[in-house]
Amino acid sequence: MSIFLVDSNFFIQAHRAHYPLDVVPSFWKKILQLATEGKLVSIDKVKAEIYQNKDALKDWCQDNLPNDFFKSSDISLTEYAQIANWANSRSNHYKPTALAEFLHADEADAWLVAYALNQNIPLITHEKSEPNSKKKIKIPDVCIPFGVDYCTTIDMFRRLEEQF
Repeated sequence: MSIFLVDSNFFIQAHRAHYPLDVVPSFWKKILQLATEGKLVSIDKVKAEIYQNKDALKDWCQDNLPNDFFKSSDISLTEYAQIANWANSRSNHYKPTALAEFLHADEADAWLVAYALNQNIPLITHEKSEPNSKKKIKIPDVCIPFGVDYCTTIDMFRRLEEQF
């Protein structure tokens, strides 16, 4: 069975821009189906990012996602250390603020890549690779050196052969 790990922006951009809950309920029904089937998971750090807002997305997640949807990122401590070392080794490229943001304890990005690496599962993100960026460390630019598979929401639906 294919399992995909979703980033915060998977939910946030869907809710705010592409598939609002009140306009495209079929998208959210599909997400619920895939989550219930265990094909979609995320981590505790993503939950914290989503749940910090008091909005309809938080309510939908609380009311619909399975209790075990958000996995503990603790299982990926070894991989997180590898990713942190990689990021710190790039201090001559990234600005200190970019490194501090990426490695901040509450920031999900590094933990997502670590969890995907630990579980050998693809990571769903809407971020695009920007290897020349100095202001922000993009998820794809971390996935690439670690061999972590990543793709967009639509690519995930295609891989799962899902339609709605």
